Amino acid sequence: MRTYAIPLVPGPTTVPAEIRAAYQEDYGSADLEPEYYELYAETQEQLRAILGTRNAVVIMTGEAMVVLWGALKSVLRPGDRVVAVATGVFGYGIADMARRIGAEVEVVGFAHDEAADPARVEEAIRRVRPKMVTTVHCETPSGILNPVAEVGALVDRYDVPLFYVDAVSSAAGVPLRVDEWRIDLCLVGTQKCLSALPDLGIVTVSERAWEIVREVDYAGYDALGPFRTALEDRWFPYTPSWHALAALNVACWRVLGEGLENVFRRHEEVAAYCRERLKAMGLRLFPRREEWSSPTVTAVYVPEDVPWPELDRRLRARGMGVGGSLGPLAGKVFRIGHMGAQADPELVRRGMDVLEEALAEARR
Repeated sequence: MRTYAIPLVPGPTTVPAEIRAAYQEDYGSADLEPEYYELYAETQEQLRAILGTRNAVVIMTGEAMVVLWGALKSVLRPGDRVVAVATGVFGYGIADMARRIGAEVEVVGFAHDEAADPARVEEAIRRVRPKMVTTVHCETPSGILNPVAEVGALVDRYDVPLFYVDAVSSAAGVPLRVDEWRIDLCLVGTQKCLSALPDLGIVTVSERAWEIVREVDYAGYDALGPFRTALEDRWFPYTPSWHALAALNVACWRVLGEGLENVFRRHEEVAAYCRERLKAMGLRLFPRREEWSSPTVTAVYVPEDVPWPELDRRLRARGMGVGGSLGPLAGKVFRIGHMGAQADPELVRRGMDVLEEALAEARR
């Protein structure tokens, strides 16, 4: 399907018309016009409010992976010790990324159906004394929200230089307090709860992180270093996308205009409704304990009597898009993305009605 009549994929999410409209203006050269730099500064402030930080905010052209990689390469050297907290595909993936840079990585691994246990994380930090701790706030493939605040408290207690958090699927959908949780590098994408296109990567950078960026002195397209003074110097390391920044600005205004607490409440209420409907259909939720589930995505076991390819085909025939899962959960779990513009009560109600119809038809 080119478009979804009922879009409930776990990202990229449906993009509201007012955000798409930002791409219709014929902007000039971002390198030359002061309005671009003013927009960049304004959007940084919006993101600071959404993410709960006074740290620097870097906005890079490229999908979120550009900052996931760029932040790691900008602060790690071969031999640096990393504790990677992993509860799913992306947590284990970040560990692999750090290894490719040459870091010595200790994985504090958990099953894909459980959230991280801070007690085990503390033991690893105390033993390894790492330069960096990494974790994923919302593991989208399994629908788990990890206890980032508790891990951040451990990072602070043991004076770990860097805390790296993938918040791609949580930022602007659930509370995120970068400064309070002592996050040094918070990684965000535009295509999830912000409901913009997948064309910008965002990272908050603490003063501790900037000092390490300066020491490592990584040079590459995705390097953070050149962004430290890019705004004041009026010189970005490569051609910026004015259109993408304008769209992100609109997306941020949508979130802030609704009010953060209202946004978080909407996600919680829609998630609760979705899960009650699924349980009423006799479906089994994933992960093992419902309190670990993220307000932005619901993971659910594929029913034993309706294989995933068949269920997916029947949903698509009705114009509904949901997501399968990845890695060891592929074919076993599917995911409903109620994040950003998709955290809409009427949309999720229609989706649950369609799912109920598709299951009933398949079981006749």
